[in-house]
Amino acid sequence: MSLQQVKEFFASCGLGERVMEFDESSATVELAARAVGCKPAHIAKTLSFYVSGRPILIVTAGDARIDNKKFKSFFGEKAKMIPSQEVEEATGNPPGGVCPFALRPGIDVYLDVSLKRFETVFPAAGSPSSAVRLTPEELERYSRSKSWTDVCRGWDPELC
Repeated sequence: MSLQQVKEFFASCGLGERVMEFDESSATVELAARAVGCKPAHIAKTLSFYVSGRPILIVTAGDARIDNKKFKSFFGEKAKMIPSQEVEEATGNPPGGVCPFALRPGIDVYLDVSLKRFETVFPAAGSPSSAVRLTPEELERYSRSKSWTDVCRGWDPELC
């Protein structure tokens, strides 16, 4: 999906003003935090994996890392990230702009608990130079996530 489709999606939800576009890249956590003006942990990075041969998305806090043991325990198989050259075909978004909104049917979204400690998070909005400002509850609602998960490590539970 494209930035335009994500903008239309949020406009239809009455949240069109929350979508931000940048002149610079926001394709990494660090670049996105600089563009938004927040701490890197507040960036809601969307990671793409294959599970049972199907693409899924896991949205985590910017300071979190996938814990392979937790991933395997939750999904029943080893974590297999989608190779960057396959990301756009598999998810509909380019690398650095993958987002959990306005998705093709059949792509499940999971949210990691590392996001729950913040009042506001900033996931990408369909391009490597965009973001959208949401609460974790709004992220859950508008991403139509399948569930909250605990598949990450390395994040600071005291950081808010």
